[in-house]
Amino acid sequence: MDYGKTLNLLQTDFPMRGNLPQAEPKMQEQWEQSDIYAQVQKSRQGKPKFILHDGPPYANGDIHIGHALNKILKDMIVRFKTMQGYDAPYVPGWDTHGLPIEQAIANSGKVDRKKMSVPEFRDYCKAYALEWVEKQKKQFKRLGIRGDWNNPYITLLPKYEAQQIRVFGSMVNKGYIYKGLKPVYWSPSSESALAEAEIEYKDKTSTSIYVAFQVQDGKGKLPEDASIVIWTTTPWTLPANLGISIHPDFDYAVVEASGKKYVLAQGLLEAASKEIGWTDVKVLSTVKGSELEYVVCKHPFYDRTSLVMVGEHVTLEAGTGCVHTAPGHGEDDFVIGQKYNLGVLCPVDDQGHFTAEAPGFEGLFYEKGNKIITDKLQESGHLLHMNTIQHQYPHDWRTKKPVIFRATEQWFASVDKFRQAMLDEIKRIDWTPEWGETRLHNMIADRGDWCISRQRAWGVPIPIFYCRSCNEPVVNQDTVEHVARIFEEEGSNAWFLRSESELVPAGTVCPKCGHDHFRKETDIMDVWFDSGSSHVAVLDSRDDLQWPADLYLEGSDQYRGWFNSSLITGVAVKGEAPYKGILSHGFTLDGEGRKMSKSLGNTIDPNKVCDKLGADILRLWVSSVDYQSDVRISDNILNQITEVYRKIRNTLRFLLGNLSDFDPAKDRVAVQSMSELDRFALLRLHRMTDRVIKAYDAYEFHVVYQAVHHFCAVELSAFYLDILKDRLYANAAEDGARKAAQTVLYDALTAITKLIAPILPHTADEVWNYIPGTALPSVQIAELPEVDSRLFDEALETKWDAFITLRDDVLKALEEARKSKLIGNSLSAAVHLYPSEATAELLKGFDQLDQLFIVSALEVHPAGTKAPEDAHAFHGVAVKVAVAEGDKCERCWIVTLEVGHDAEHPTLCKRCASVIKATAAV
Repeated sequence: MDYGKTLNLLQTDFPMRGNLPQAEPKMQEQWEQSDIYAQVQKSRQGKPKFILHDGPPYANGDIHIGHALNKILKDMIVRFKTMQGYDAPYVPGWDTHGLPIEQAIANSGKVDRKKMSVPEFRDYCKAYALEWVEKQKKQFKRLGIRGDWNNPYITLLPKYEAQQIRVFGSMVNKGYIYKGLKPVYWSPSSESALAEAEIEYKDKTSTSIYVAFQVQDGKGKLPEDASIVIWTTTPWTLPANLGISIHPDFDYAVVEASGKKYVLAQGLLEAASKEIGWTDVKVLSTVKGSELEYVVCKHPFYDRTSLVMVGEHVTLEAGTGCVHTAPGHGEDDFVIGQKYNLGVLCPVDDQGHFTAEAPGFEGLFYEKGNKIITDKLQESGHLLHMNTIQHQYPHDWRTKKPVIFRATEQWFASVDKFRQAMLDEIKRIDWTPEWGETRLHNMIADRGDWCISRQRAWGVPIPIFYCRSCNEPVVNQDTVEHVARIFEEEGSNAWFLRSESELVPAGTVCPKCGHDHFRKETDIMDVWFDSGSSHVAVLDSRDDLQWPADLYLEGSDQYRGWFNSSLITGVAVKGEAPYKGILSHGFTLDGEGRKMSKSLGNTIDPNKVCDKLGADILRLWVSSVDYQSDVRISDNILNQITEVYRKIRNTLRFLLGNLSDFDPAKDRVAVQSMSELDRFALLRLHRMTDRVIKAYDAYEFHVVYQAVHHFCAVELSAFYLDILKDRLYANAAEDGARKAAQTVLYDALTAITKLIAPILPHTADEVWNYIPGTALPSVQIAELPEVDSRLFDEALETKWDAFITLRDDVLKALEEARKSKLIGNSLSAAVHLYPSEATAELLKGFDQLDQLFIVSALEVHPAGTKAPEDAHAFHGVAVKVAVAEGDKCERCWIVTLEVGHDAEHPTLCKRCASVIKATAAV
């Protein structure tokens, strides 16, 4: 086989990289027509299961690069586990309820929300969500994601909603669900309560004020001409003030400043005095915080009192150590207000406007109330100082607008009743990265009860009834199961279409008064309850899956989201976490490490990357990054990845091109019959295979990327294959040494193809179709290559590693000769080596050194021989490059004095002439 023929074969039989954007969709179409997912699953029937449970993306808008990172990581794991011998089904899912879809419908201009019924509006929401499910499904499939796309789980489907209702019912039966009046995150822009997972913190400029509350009854501990000084960054909450909180163990100073008496924590006196502008402060006395309990102050602008209370939540981090307390607008305020029976005052409505309970401010939006309130305090002399501060403030993660704490009646899951069980479960989970355990532990340890009710229309209704006679909530196992069965058949719209009498089981009566007429709860469940129920609605409900999942894999924001809500419902319903392992990834940034945004113009659209470069390039990028931290992507980075892909692909092309006449069934050469070079190449192949499989198992895909790339570019292309070309192209087709080399190439090709299949499924399947002797229709059904540890020969490896170091030095000398125009390619060179004793001893162990160095002639001079002055000196050897004597064989390109010795082939060397003759005689 001559070199030109081989190149021609490569170019026609295995296309170049630039064809990916065109070739991949055709290949995906073939996968779909042959139902490759079903084929793979059938091939793994009866094997141990590995379940990666898909966290559902939200069905609203095109996928972004973060989606691509997430889905590709999942796909690589599922594909690897399948090839490792597991039954690893992948059921994709979608989250389809919630405010963004409501807003999209309302903002579309196509419907008038006010003129339609709730069921009609919900039908629009459903159609919108399902439309985006189909669009995103197409985009995910374009990434090469293999899964049960014909049977995904979707949170709006009736069977899913029914199971979610049953999860809720189980928590009710265990006493974990209650209704209470408590301050919750409230979004005026969404007009709904929010859970902690729906909050993000952003910079906000707030008004900072110091306010004097005049003492009305000092209980003998404070002079009644003194005022307690509070500090707040929410002046708008002052109409709701019912008390002042101080710490029982702090010392409080009664001071005289600017001719008046004030009370504040001694530990903050200096800082507060400086900010307020007091220059003549005189401490009159000090008193322990505990002694000031039940002191009574006057509200600064209402005719009511403000009670002084003691609480451990007060700190000396900022302010005055005297905390303005409004139980209707803060969690700590609410708790201490309950302790002191203050009641709850929340004079702000759903839209963030003051109600009649805030006289003088009725109808004002709460933020606009800040100025009017501070003006009122200024007029009355109670405002001591006003400034602005920049700080992190909670915002609605959907509308991006500030939220408030607002006391309303909501439904809660009592996390405290099973908190310790969750903390115990967290210890049993496998965490990647390890810090995930601490993060979720702290979140669960510190979180309050879960507010699960939302004041919206598009979601799963909370299946609770109220007695029309006494307003008692009615919910039990029978009522929940009755509703679940209706939802299972008709979907949750039945809640709005059916009457109460149809939704409650026959014979239901109020347990409190015996009345049998009811009204329905109008709130829906938090969407995190939707997705947090998926382990029951999906894992526990499908025959091809099992509970718990082996792995949940999502972005690091899901410690407060899906990881969190799934753990709560899992432990609440089943007493265990719904996952054995958690793996989280970081966020995608641009090439300079900046957050991506349309305004900066630095976003990368995965759909466009697939159209321009191909999905396998995007997948290779995912494998290249340390995804546990934030990752960078840009056009330049993708161009670098493309070059790496080209090197891997060209290596595969070379291997394929040299196996066209190789039949593994009859041409394989036993390892013991191979040369040392071939055995060394096999050894390194199995070392790489071992490293790659272990890296896959540890989810260290960047190690897989590095190992495969290095093996292809360095160990194969730059070393073994470089040396091998002469043997492959110039020796006779049936030559034993050539067949030995082909055996190594065949093993390398099949191993590399299998090892890259989870990352580069399109490329791997394309290669697989050309590998001789493959019986399976797709590499996706194949199993991973086995590592043969019998090939690991440390002495052989040490010997050849030392030779490679020496060879690198010789190649440097040849490169210098090329630069100086002494030679053209290396085959036009004759090399003289002047070795040290150690190098000379090493070289004795090698045959055919001219072939190993790819030169036409090579002479090793005796150790200690003085090298010429123009030789290149390296550690242990000096190298002299000269021009080889003789003529160039036009077939093998070796320069030798033997060219022309055969009259029939005057342009060939002796070896090539004999090969040609033998071939012609066959």
